[in-house]
Amino acid sequence: MARLVLWDIDHTLMAMRGLGGELWAVAFEEVTGVPLREQASATGSTERVILRETAKLHDVPFSDDLFTRFADALGAVHLQRAAEVRERGHALPGAASILAALDARGVRQSVVTGNVRAAAEVKLATFGLDAYLRLDEGAYGEDAEKRPELLRAALIRADIPATDAVFLGDTPADVTGAHDAGVRVVAIATGKTSRAELQAAGAEVVLDDLADTERVLDVLGA
Repeated sequence: MARLVLWDIDHTLMAMRGLGGELWAVAFEEVTGVPLREQASATGSTERVILRETAKLHDVPFSDDLFTRFADALGAVHLQRAAEVRERGHALPGAASILAALDARGVRQSVVTGNVRAAAEVKLATFGLDAYLRLDEGAYGEDAEKRPELLRAALIRADIPATDAVFLGDTPADVTGAHDAGVRVVAIATGKTSRAELQAAGAEVVLDDLADTERVLDVLGA
């Protein structure tokens, strides 16, 4: 059984039904003064990379300071519109149940996500998922640009070797990032990537969703 279970957030534990893009656009215009015309691809990426590539599309110079201000703005707009997050978003079927089941078994859990931490915390708290997660042992969009580095950061914070952890995510970047970090991966086909694409990316196990708690526990060895 894994000593540490790490979760991706978007399309793995929850979905925002388009609201995430709207909040992103608000934060982008706030810190750049430029209305968002086009956002760089967000699938499997981190906020730093998405901001840098989106800024380039708008001829806006990217800097660490811009990212810091953007991260603050994005966290703030999520907090300000938390009621709308609750109304329009939702935890995916089975997410709360599997988090609770693992917690009851004494399994440590955290998140590895491209979200900035403040936004991640609002989303998780909105649907009561944060109660089962050691968020200080997670890794966020401020910590690195790519999944392997994020996973390594979480492992260091949790003081757990890669061989004792498992990561659950919904994109090919999650799969390859876990492999690069030496972490076992379970792919969940609840996002924009099909089961076949996740298998082609190298996922040893692909679940259609988290709805069957006993099945997920079995896959995790818990």
